[in-house]
Amino acid sequence: MELQTQLKSLADKIHQLKDKIETEESTKHAFVLPFINTLGYDTFNPLEVVPEYVADIGIKKGEKVDYAIVQNGEPIMIIECKNWKENLSVHGSQLFRYFHVSKTRFALLTNGIQYQFFTDLDEKNKMDEKPFFEFDITNLKDSAINEVAKFHKSNFDINKILDNASSLKYIKEIRKQIDSEIDNPSPEFVRLFANKVYNGRLTEKVMDEFTELVQKAFGQLIGEKINERLHLALNKEVIIQEKDQIEESEISKVTTTDEELEAYRIIVAILRRKIPVHRIVHRDTQSYFGVLLDDNNRKPLCRLHLNGGKKYIGLFNENKNENRQLIESIDDIYNFEKELLDTVGLYECETN
Repeated sequence: MELQTQLKSLADKIHQLKDKIETEESTKHAFVLPFINTLGYDTFNPLEVVPEYVADIGIKKGEKVDYAIVQNGEPIMIIECKNWKENLSVHGSQLFRYFHVSKTRFALLTNGIQYQFFTDLDEKNKMDEKPFFEFDITNLKDSAINEVAKFHKSNFDINKILDNASSLKYIKEIRKQIDSEIDNPSPEFVRLFANKVYNGRLTEKVMDEFTELVQKAFGQLIGEKINERLHLALNKEVIIQEKDQIEESEISKVTTTDEELEAYRIIVAILRRKIPVHRIVHRDTQSYFGVLLDDNNRKPLCRLHLNGGKKYIGLFNENKNENRQLIESIDDIYNFEKELLDTVGLYECETN
């Protein structure tokens, strides 16, 4: 994902520069403006990203919010920035006032590292006290990246974001409650499980015992779940490595024919219209002559079966399943130009 790469690059930049950034203005230029840019907005276009956006409050004139992202002449999100060293929790009231007088449905409070997104779920045109979505760019989870993507210029849809904002808000609060209960189980939480497994009277002593038991049970359960996922991931990697080793072993036992190399040159001639030649790599095995994208055996472009009684070209669909097509000679490969180019397109889409 391009957005994921850009956000990671910005996070790396923050790690390198933050100790040298002293002011709020420097924070804006070094951290916040690049973030706005990753969302697809032109920070050099004052009709799209407006600095010092005027948000006059009643008789109090000259009030300005740091930035406003504008579409069709109307602000779709206002952004208030603080120095990266500052705690955002003490600055929400200022953004609250700006939100009230603007026509936007979204407000962003950030210090360039923490990002808090607000809207008006509780009362229309009045910014909620708590953000419906927040994240730390230096500790980004995949789920957070998916939510950030919804604010990208190419994806921005007010109604879709608002529909999702309510779920995000409550999921965040529920997670906090679960986390709190795991660390320090409340009597209600302990009683919920004790009633299901204990038939006696829940005296104070019994409740104390079950408080510790519930806490241990959740700790063990979470640990086991983590170990299961790690075990599955490691097993998957071992299988891939073993497959690679088997194929490499097969390669060492094969002899590549002139016909296979000539067929490879035909494939290169077709595919070079879409990708650079250096990305098209052949790998011969005992069973077939493979052509790969980026020398990655998980990105097969085609396979040639030329050493038997009949000749075949193996083409791949979106599920990477091989479909063999009979050919009379290697010149027939030209008949499958569209299929070969389409296969490249599938892998290019995976990386975007």
